Amino acid sequence: MEGDRNLEAKIEILLNVEKQMRQAGDVAGTRKSAIDILQLCFEARAWTTLNEQIVLLSKRRGQLKQAVQAMVQQAMQYIDQTPDLETKIELIKTLNNVAAGKIYVEIERARLIKKLAKIKEEQGLIAEAANLMQEVAVETFGAMAKTEKIAFILEQVRLCLDSLDYVRAQILSRKINPKVFEADPSKEKKKPKEGDNVVEEPAPDIPSLLELKRIYYELMIRYYFQNNDYLEICRCYKAMYEIPSVKENPAQWIPVLRKICWYLVLSPHDPMQSSLHNSTLEDKNLSEIPHFRLLLKQLITVEVIQWTSLWNTFKDEFENEKNMLGGSLGDKAAEDLRLRVIEHNILVVSKYYSRITLKRLADLLCLSIQEAEKHLSEMVVSKALVAKIDRPVGIVCFQPAKDSNDILNSWASNLEKLLDLVEKSCHQIHKETMVHKAAIRV
Repeated sequence: MEGDRNLEAKIEILLNVEKQMRQAGDVAGTRKSAIDILQLCFEARAWTTLNEQIVLLSKRRGQLKQAVQAMVQQAMQYIDQTPDLETKIELIKTLNNVAAGKIYVEIERARLIKKLAKIKEEQGLIAEAANLMQEVAVETFGAMAKTEKIAFILEQVRLCLDSLDYVRAQILSRKINPKVFEADPSKEKKKPKEGDNVVEEPAPDIPSLLELKRIYYELMIRYYFQNNDYLEICRCYKAMYEIPSVKENPAQWIPVLRKICWYLVLSPHDPMQSSLHNSTLEDKNLSEIPHFRLLLKQLITVEVIQWTSLWNTFKDEFENEKNMLGGSLGDKAAEDLRLRVIEHNILVVSKYYSRITLKRLADLLCLSIQEAEKHLSEMVVSKALVAKIDRPVGIVCFQPAKDSNDILNSWASNLEKLLDLVEKSCHQIHKETMVHKAAIRV
C-alpha cells in the first residue's frame, strides 16, 4: 500500500511538471515527463496504472503530438515484458485505442495490430486475426519503409488464405506490384528533399526484399493452386527460380526447376505456355535433370505420344514430387497430364491430316470413338483448333471453312495470275515470230 501511495505521489508530481511544460510549449520537456511517468509505472510493475496513465496523458488538453508519439513508442517496448498474455493484450488494446485516427502514430498502430493478430492466430482465431489485419491500409502510409509495407500486406494475404477467403486474398495481393521486387537494393538511398516525408527504418524482424519476393510467390502459388491455374503457378516458380540465392544453390533450384517443368506440361497450350516452354528448354541447368528435358521435348515434338509409355516412364518422378519443395502437384494433376497428352496428340494429327475418320483418330489417340469426339469438341469450343465433324459419315475435317469473300478474292487473284501468264505467253510468241521473220529476210 505504501508503495502504491509513493507511486501515486511521484506520478502526481510528474503530471504537474508535464502540465507546465505542455502549457509552455516545451516539446522536449513534455515528452520527457510523459516517458518518465510510464517508466515509473513499468518499474513498479503497475500495469493497470500504466494503461490508465497512457489514456490520461493522451487525452490531456492541447497534448503535443510529439509527446503522444514518444509515449506510444516507449510503451511498445514494454509489451514483450508483460507478465502474462491477458496483460499483454490489454496493453496492446490501450495503445491501439490511443493511436487510432492519429496519422503521426499510424506506423506504430500498424505494428500493434500485427502483434495482436499474431496472438489471435496463436489462439486459433484465424478469421478474427485476418479481420484485424484488414483494418489497416498500409499502402497509404508515406512514412513506412517499402519492405515493411510489403511484409504487412503479405501477412494480410497469408491470413486470408489460411481463413480460405480467396477473394480478399486476391484483392490484397494486387496491392503489390511484382516489379517492386526487381529494384536494386544495393543502390544508395537518395537523401529526402526538403518537404518530403521522412521514411522510417523498418522493424528489425522485417525480411529483405528478395526474401519477401520468395514469400510473395509462395503465397501466390497457394492462391492459384486452389483454382488449378497451372500456368500461373509455373510463372510463380519461374520468378522464384530467378532469385540469386536460389540459383546459386542446387539443393534449392533443382526442386523449383522440376516444378516448372511439371506445371508447364500440365498447362493448356497457348502462346504464353509455348514461350515459357521454349525458354525453359534453353536453360542449361536442365541438363542436370535429363528426365525432365526429355519430357519437355516430347511435348514440343510434332509426334503422337503414347500415354501408357509416357506414364510408365515418369510415374515415379510424378509421385516423388510429394517429398519435394511445394508438395504434391494436386489431386487432379495425373488426370490433367493425360488430358494434355490427348490435346497434344489431336494438335499433331491436325497438322498431318486435312481429313480423317473418327475411328482412325480414336486409334491414334488410344481412346474410344466417343472419348475422341468429346476431347476434339472441347478443343474446338476453346478455339485451340478448327475442325468439323461429319457424324453420319464419321469424318473429321481440319480445314477451316472459308468465307465467301475470301473465295471470291482467291478466284479474282487466280484469274489475274492467269491473265498475266497469257499476256507473257503472247509476248513471247510475238517475239519469237519477229525473230523468225527477220532471220528469213536475211
